[in-house]
Amino acid sequence: MGKHTVSTAVTLGATVLLGAGGLGTASAAPGAPASPAVTDPAHRQPGQSVLVDCSMKSQVRPDTFILACGDGNSRLVSLHWTKWTGRTAVARGVNAVNDCKPYCAAGTFRSYPVVVRLESPQPWKKNPRVRQFTRLSLVFTGARPEGYQRMVTYRLGDSASAPQRTGS
Repeated sequence: MGKHTVSTAVTLGATVLLGAGGLGTASAAPGAPASPAVTDPAHRQPGQSVLVDCSMKSQVRPDTFILACGDGNSRLVSLHWTKWTGRTAVARGVNAVNDCKPYCAAGTFRSYPVVVRLESPQPWKKNPRVRQFTRLSLVFTGARPEGYQRMVTYRLGDSASAPQRTGS
């Protein structure tokens, strides 16, 4: 293979991995319709708080949410919201967690059913007229990842670039 062909192949491979490798949400895939779950704060209902994702975009009732912004090794998928108000939001879904065995790049994603609860809305620094949820709790309803408690709480917000897990 020539030098130009190899670099083209590497560039194409990286593009495919980044575009289809699950680093974004399913709605970000080319040709997919825009997800109604991702909303501009101007289009949300009055008094409704938002969930801010890794890209600092506000969301209301998202289908997916990445918990591990740096590497995508923990994410919430198949979220079905039963409540979304200005103070709390509740959903059922799945926490897909990479077991990182023998190491993360070669690991396997395992699925764990969870109940998700969002709480503690605070003014969003990007737009103080909008309130963002600053606490996300997961309750594992069956099996759970090794080392996790039955309930896990994450701090969300402007001060952290990614959700931070706290003991619960």
